[in-house]
Amino acid sequence: MDKKGIIFDMDGTLWDSAEGVAKSWTRIVNGEHDKNRVITVEDIHGVMGKTMDKIAEVLFPELPEAPRLELLEKCCNDENEYLRVHGGVLYPELEETLKELKKEYPLYIVSNCQSGYIEAFLEYYGFGHYFEDIECFGNNGLQKGENIRRLADRNGLTDAIYVGDIQGDYDATIEAGFSFVHAAYGFGKIAQKTPAISCFKELPAVVKQVFSEKI
Repeated sequence: MDKKGIIFDMDGTLWDSAEGVAKSWTRIVNGEHDKNRVITVEDIHGVMGKTMDKIAEVLFPELPEAPRLELLEKCCNDENEYLRVHGGVLYPELEETLKELKKEYPLYIVSNCQSGYIEAFLEYYGFGHYFEDIECFGNNGLQKGENIRRLADRNGLTDAIYVGDIQGDYDATIEAGFSFVHAAYGFGKIAQKTPAISCFKELPAVVKQVFSEKI
């Protein structure tokens, strides 16, 4: 029996948490490393979608690998707690569209984030009931393509659409063997021609079209 699902990226697709993350990380970096350093929203946008080890390398190149990873871990732990209390910025009509999509498809999230980040999002907004399963780099250290495939296999998906906003999301989706929809309102552009949405509420129609073209 066929089972089709929709898998979402987080940052630049479901929400923008950069302002809160920047505040949280600045506080930790000031206390643990450099009292004058300010982590900006632009800094956070610039590394969104990267795995945690790559983010540490980009933001703290002056530190040896072990200390910078330790610093990033402290930033991420504080960030999770901050977002559980303050949330982020949801893209317009997100919940209404999730409700519509869930009537026809099981929904999932796969992100390159740390453990606890997706949970903070779900907890703050009470969105847990919309999603069947989640996976992230922080849980297992696997790249996004592997995690998309792993989540699909354990949930018995025979086909899936991954919705993301940057080139790495597209590449991971193709690696996993599924279709991609570009959240063009997010943080990145895609080199290849691919179905796209300019706002979240356009997703149900595009999903329907993509799946119908495979019949």
